[in-house]
Amino acid sequence: MQADPALSAYLCVRGAEAAIAFYREAFGAEERFRLVDPGDGRIGHAELSLGGGLLMLADEYPDFGALSPESLGGSPVKMHLYVEDAAETFARALALGATELRPVKAQFHGDRSGLLADPFGHCWFIAEKAEAVAPEEMQRRWAEMMAG
Repeated sequence: MQADPALSAYLCVRGAEAAIAFYREAFGAEERFRLVDPGDGRIGHAELSLGGGLLMLADEYPDFGALSPESLGGSPVKMHLYVEDAAETFARALALGATELRPVKAQFHGDRSGLLADPFGHCWFIAEKAEAVAPEEMQRRWAEMMAG
């Protein structure tokens, strides 16, 4: 049996079956398993392998406090996914219904990345390593960028 990472993301969504399909097609996730509520068919728990990590998700269960970003009016949490080709993965996600929030471009910290919102209200940085940048150089670049 595969060992799980010590830290994993757990997303609540409205429409878990569609979310699983989106994450599979857009980001290359592989479904490990799902548990279906015998009473109403909602997905009570699903696990996906994604980028070497574990992404868990479930449909909304308001009686347990499990609410999606749609029910909460958004989420302050952002996911970050490293991929081989950020522009290609980003474009695929957009074609599958994601919304661009920031285009893919070179960043001061050495990544090429962009930010999108998936169709379920979760935001994702899609990134690729483009350049190794030391923390001191990141700080210098960030300060320069913030100074405008």
